[in-house]
Amino acid sequence: MPPNAEGHSRPPLSEPQALEPLTDSENCMKCRYEEWSNEKKDLCVPKLVVFLSYTDDTIAAVYSSSSVLFCLLTCLILGMFVHYNDTPIVKANNRNLSYLLLVSIMLSFLCVFLFLGRPSDVTCRLRVTTFGVIFSVAISSLLAKSIIVCVAFKATKPGNSWNKWMGTKLSNSVISVCSIVQIKICAIWLSTCPPFQEEDTHTFQDIIVIQCNEGSTIAFYSVLGYLGILAAVSFIIAFLVRTLPDSFNEAKYITFSMLVFCSVWIAMIPAYLSTKGKYMVAVAVFAIMSSSVGLLGCIFFPKCYIILCRPDLNTKIGLLENKAR
Repeated sequence: MPPNAEGHSRPPLSEPQALEPLTDSENCMKCRYEEWSNEKKDLCVPKLVVFLSYTDDTIAAVYSSSSVLFCLLTCLILGMFVHYNDTPIVKANNRNLSYLLLVSIMLSFLCVFLFLGRPSDVTCRLRVTTFGVIFSVAISSLLAKSIIVCVAFKATKPGNSWNKWMGTKLSNSVISVCSIVQIKICAIWLSTCPPFQEEDTHTFQDIIVIQCNEGSTIAFYSVLGYLGILAAVSFIIAFLVRTLPDSFNEAKYITFSMLVFCSVWIAMIPAYLSTKGKYMVAVAVFAIMSSSVGLLGCIFFPKCYIILCRPDLNTKIGLLENKAR
């Protein structure tokens, strides 16, 4: 599509249609939906076609570059954890869950690109469903970590019935069940009333906004609501077990990460509803990136600090002495 003077693409239109300038005429010619009249009301001119473009919007360039940088940072942390795979700080609270959480955070940064650029039916269907499933896996991993801390404390006595729940069986069950529920919600959404691309010609007089219609508002808020339920449950359990004696109890970090996550999305809802056009997408992308950075920083930065700056604490004796202090 040929760009206009401001870099926005326009639909293939015919030449501007001249109107016969009749003052106080009873019969007026109405412009087509993709056009609007000029100031003199004697010519129909094409409306601007806008969306969150990589080339025309600075905010899109900032989001895309930030997403790549944070994705690389997450990949670097994952490589660091694999390198120090057998150290106590990595083993604490199930290292496999840490790997899964890091991969989920990495994918959450990459799913930002589904929100940028000109929307299509495919990207509209993948936007919320992809991010919803990825975040469900991430939060389920944190929920499993919190439950493991609780079960580990209750299973310290010999012969306790909680002993049979120790190991990967519990964590795999929690992640599978919580993720499958979100997948089913998304599958029902896509099979009954999927999102699609639409042209908004009514919000602005001289602009056509290319955007995604969610198809079903109920399904859209069901995906977000389920994430909120998972985050709330994870926050409550982590808060309750944050003071349990453990060599490296991640519950306090999970508590803070869920607090950041919930705060971001609670603040996003009124901001999302009060904006229009391409800036609604910008708000959603900001919420995704902020919550992902919150998870990465709250859960893994303290571990990275110990691995890189305090290797003396990355031993069983070191962790026990640090806990005693």
